[in-house]
Amino acid sequence: MRLNPTGEVPVLAHGDIVICDPTQIMDYLEQNFRDEGIPKLIPEEGSMYYPRVQHYRELLDSLQMDAYTHGCILHPEITVDSHIPAYASSRIRTQIGNTESELKKLAEENPELKDAYIAKQRRLKHKLFDHDNMKYLKKLLDELENVMDQVETELQRRVEETPEEGSQAWLCGDFFSMADVSLAVTLHRLKFLGLSRRYWGNGSRVNVETYYERVMERPAFRRVLGHVNNILISAVLPVAFRLARQKAPSFIGTSLLVGILGGATYLAFLYLRRRLTVTC
Repeated sequence: MRLNPTGEVPVLAHGDIVICDPTQIMDYLEQNFRDEGIPKLIPEEGSMYYPRVQHYRELLDSLQMDAYTHGCILHPEITVDSHIPAYASSRIRTQIGNTESELKKLAEENPELKDAYIAKQRRLKHKLFDHDNMKYLKKLLDELENVMDQVETELQRRVEETPEEGSQAWLCGDFFSMADVSLAVTLHRLKFLGLSRRYWGNGSRVNVETYYERVMERPAFRRVLGHVNNILISAVLPVAFRLARQKAPSFIGTSLLVGILGGATYLAFLYLRRRLTVTC
């Protein structure tokens, strides 16, 4: 909370520089930590690929992943093959509700941060009210269909551009870009939540399905995101929540649950963290 008054993750602290916006964090890493032999994830401005990469970055990073996550936890009936244990759903719902009272308590214990904690409590209350609204959630999930249609069409263009057997292309060209980071972690979260069958299962979007299978084979993906499902499950279970509070500063404990359940961009940040030691 002292690094980011909104109480959100990620936060990057590098020397005297503190960056709280996930997109700006990844841009900072890309621009300032380049080793020879590591390909660039963002094409040069002015290249034909730059606007394409930026378009899909912005499109995918604008998705309300926290709403999908909270909605699937609060309404498991909309999911299929969710990685969240069924027995945990009611306990998770209770724990999310308890987070509001925890924030209020922390506001009383830390008067210098009272305004920040109260503001976060109000945002959380409003957010969870929306995310528990099935009409609102259905609207968001329907809008996600349109995004997946765009991705499927773009991937089909890559297939047509590289018809040779064995040729591989990614979302924006024959190179792995920052847009692929955004897409990979988005698909991985949807899989975790039990939404993959809706958006690419059963042959509904074959290019998206093939893409996800390919991206899971990337060594960097396996190293960083291979165990994220376990991390997320631990984050939402009350026992893990209490342990986190015991072993971390108080401001981290109460924000851990909602923070880890937040936007997919945080996972994208983890995907790149090998470039820098990050303080959250």
